[in-house]
Amino acid sequence: MISRFLLEKLEGHILWFAAVIMMLAVLVPLFNLVVPAEHPLHVPSYIVGLLGKYLCYAMLALALDLVWGYCGILSLGHGAFFALGGYAMGMYLMRQIGDRGVYAHPVLPDFMVFLNWQELPWFWYGFDQFWFTALMILAVPGLLAFVFGYLAFRSRVTGVYLSIITQAMTYALLLAFFRNDMGFGGNNGLTDFKDILGFPLQADETRAALFAATAVFLAISLVACSFVVRSKLGKVMLAVRDAESRTRFIGYRVEHVKLFALSSLP
Repeated sequence: MISRFLLEKLEGHILWFAAVIMMLAVLVPLFNLVVPAEHPLHVPSYIVGLLGKYLCYAMLALALDLVWGYCGILSLGHGAFFALGGYAMGMYLMRQIGDRGVYAHPVLPDFMVFLNWQELPWFWYGFDQFWFTALMILAVPGLLAFVFGYLAFRSRVTGVYLSIITQAMTYALLLAFFRNDMGFGGNNGLTDFKDILGFPLQADETRAALFAATAVFLAISLVACSFVVRSKLGKVMLAVRDAESRTRFIGYRVEHVKLFALSSLP
């Protein structure tokens, strides 16, 4: 894998790359909020938001590189895990709107009022609290990956068959979330976000803070992945990728290694 080749070449410089990302966490908001708009070093707000999205996708790429590049598991369902975490945050943002929505309902999001829902579904409970949402962002994708990986790896499903199953799982989730009667927004989606932790989302200061937080998490993820691939576990992951049967025959629990790779950083 090209990504694994590059990461192997850059392993000795991981801390430097993490430091560069941390510098971006400071410099980009600084150039956006402090530098005047007419100055050539000014970073427009839309660029801050765009760079923040790129950093989020970079974390997804790190997880996929660990699974595919190092463990040899071609997962076509990592987009689903990534989307579930984002959807959990979207549910929190919808709960923060309250009576400021189009229909001014204090509890139900606008799309539920439009679809004649009478009460909030049980799986929306707790998403009015940020700490609960942060927990679900990590727990829900991780739990889904763990259950899926346990069933697949225990049955020794590998290769293209596993890839097809992960793609089928992603498509099944898409169909489920697209249904209006599932209570996830359906074809209307989640829209009209207003604030996060009491701060308006459209404010430049909020966007800059979100960018800085994303950069910090990316730097932490980069260092964590580097630690994993340099450890004994990382060497076993390479052995599983290159010679799975031989690795199993010498006593390693291949299923456990694969399960860690799939569910640790979904």
